[in-house]
Amino acid sequence: MGSIENIREHIGLMQRETIKAELDQLSVSELIDLYQELKDDEAVEIFLLMALDQKVELITHLSDSEQEWLLRSLSLEKMREVLLEIEPDDLADILQAVSPEVRTSVWESLSDEARRETQFLLKFDSDDAAGLMTPRYIALRSNISIAQAISFIRSGVEDIETIYYIYVVDQLQRLQGVISLREILFSNNDEIIGNKMSTSVVAVQEETDQEEVARILEDYDFIALPVVDRYNRLLGIITFDDVIDVIREEQTEDIYRMGAMEGSSDVYLETGIGRLLKKRIPWLILLLLTGTITTNVLALTDDILSAAAFLVLFIPVITQTGGNSGTQSSTLMIRGIAMGNIDFRDIGKVVLKEIAVGIIMGLILGAVIILRSVYLPPGIQWFEGAVIGLSLIFVVLFSTVIGAMAPLVIHRFGWDPTVIAGPLMSTFIDVIGLTIYTFTAKLMLGL
Repeated sequence: MGSIENIREHIGLMQRETIKAELDQLSVSELIDLYQELKDDEAVEIFLLMALDQKVELITHLSDSEQEWLLRSLSLEKMREVLLEIEPDDLADILQAVSPEVRTSVWESLSDEARRETQFLLKFDSDDAAGLMTPRYIALRSNISIAQAISFIRSGVEDIETIYYIYVVDQLQRLQGVISLREILFSNNDEIIGNKMSTSVVAVQEETDQEEVARILEDYDFIALPVVDRYNRLLGIITFDDVIDVIREEQTEDIYRMGAMEGSSDVYLETGIGRLLKKRIPWLILLLLTGTITTNVLALTDDILSAAAFLVLFIPVITQTGGNSGTQSSTLMIRGIAMGNIDFRDIGKVVLKEIAVGIIMGLILGAVIILRSVYLPPGIQWFEGAVIGLSLIFVVLFSTVIGAMAPLVIHRFGWDPTVIAGPLMSTFIDVIGLTIYTFTAKLMLGL
């Protein structure tokens, strides 16, 4: 941290070599923090003084708009110097993010090999497995010896993103097996790769969703994962560092959806007012129209509420408690689905468990509201308190069960279960809870 403060405060006074020495001591996250706090001209100056590997790390970690601005600020020579060191998958991301003008400059700065690799990756959807992969990996034939394999690995290791896993393919590039670098190094030179490799290879299809890719890597604790086409031909590999960004984006989108907004990982300060309105207004209109159904329920039960005015006082309590109960259940289910612990086949077990939980919670909360309403203002009668308490039991039970079932059903149809959480779940349960509340009161009060 001392180096960051030193550079920030004395950038105009320090010699170039001194600044370079200070920059060499900084981690990637510290470089990003420093870069984002500097003025535009200072940011470019600092970037040019960084070591080449630091430049690559920085530019690949910047937001889309920051990448655009920085690339515009560099000369073609400096841009080419950096772009030649960037991995093909990161280059593809940059090309998709920047404006057409900058995209042309970037493309013209690439080597022929980088263009071929990047053009190959741009054919695939960025949200699929193939859109995350790098075409730089090591693949061997099964009939070569360990000594030949080591010689081959040494000859091309500089351009490879990860060498922990070595993949084995046939003449048609079809994936046959995998062998770890450790296994190769601990084997005799004359042994054959085909006899040492594992044929139980976990791979993903090119169209596999990126969220599923992240889950597989996490479940198996892999550093990299091969991507194959429908003919089982090896296309590339996905490394764990690429999946970290995917996990972050997916979590951001899920949080937005749970807050009743369009799912997007856009950076807030770089998002225009029009984009923010587009993300929020449609959901607010939906929630508004859904919420107005409660006015219809109130209109239909006006005679009940008029005859027992005390019921009106507890409408907020009923709706809020029901909404909270449903949101708790849906949150548990969504997390279970995301972790792969729960799916639609478990819906029977889930419903039975949530019925038990709902009854117990309803009894506890019902007892609390009875005591609260009788002994504290408004101080209603015991029977009136019992009406409120029993209604709350039914509302909590219903909300808990529906809150658990809804995400499982939605996920079963291939939709994102996070859309049912948060405000949308609360609004839906408000309508049903209010209906349960008024008609339970009607039956108990004989209205």
